[in-house]
Amino acid sequence: MPSLKELRTRIGSVKQTQKITSAMKLVAASKLKRAQEQAEAARPFAERMAMMLANLGASIASTEGAPPLLAGTGKEDVHLVVVATADRGLCGGFNSSIARGARARVRELREQGKEVKVLCVGRKGRDILRRELGSLLVGTIEGVGRRRLEYAEAVQIAERIGAMYDAGEFDVCTIVYNRFKSAISQIVTFRQLIPVQPAAVEEDEGEVKAVYEFEPDEEAILKELLPRNLAVQIYGALVENAASEQGARMTAMDNATRNAGEMIEGLTLTYNRTRQAQITKELIEIVSGAEAL
Repeated sequence: MPSLKELRTRIGSVKQTQKITSAMKLVAASKLKRAQEQAEAARPFAERMAMMLANLGASIASTEGAPPLLAGTGKEDVHLVVVATADRGLCGGFNSSIARGARARVRELREQGKEVKVLCVGRKGRDILRRELGSLLVGTIEGVGRRRLEYAEAVQIAERIGAMYDAGEFDVCTIVYNRFKSAISQIVTFRQLIPVQPAAVEEDEGEVKAVYEFEPDEEAILKELLPRNLAVQIYGALVENAASEQGARMTAMDNATRNAGEMIEGLTLTYNRTRQAQITKELIEIVSGAEAL
């Protein structure tokens, strides 16, 4: 049985840990509100962009001279999987769930005979995947959204991916991230970035389809829109990830704080019982000594 001094030291250590986890929970809750607002504000723009591409791309995707980002390379031999995680831990299963989904997708593609390359956005994704998929890693981007996630950071990532695509390093690009649903629920999501897959436009029966006129023309508009859409979709994934990370961290720190409280109660009970047993033993020794006299 541990001594009273060891129990006091351990109780003090757990109390200090509880203070840290409680503070981290409050910080994550504060950041979650801003990150959630940012994610919710980005969704409509990304959806509208997808609808616009659906209207523009439907007519020229299969025509000769269509933009490569829309038509693709004509093959699907090499896949680039962009794994978007966080640079920090202590956020429950946030990073591990994304890595698990990425591993499953890579395994599925390799079973189909595809060549796979992995680009990590976030240090934790690289650390988790390095042991199993180290030979497939082509780079790591760290420090994204360290203070506040900016659209310019998504543009830089999009430019890097676009340069790799122009150099013929892959045929299909997919990003893996967590879509924010609530503070306790995040959904691992796969979104194909290249070639662009415009959202299907649903039409009700009897509805008259709108006629669009383009100025100057579809090709010129797509040449400008497609690179921008790549950055928009990456930005949307990153803000969803940021909100999911803070929600997962808040939940994890809340559980850790509660568990620390339960541990403190158990250690305090053990300490009191040990102390009482020690006092009782000393009293018995005193009484036995007095009777011996």
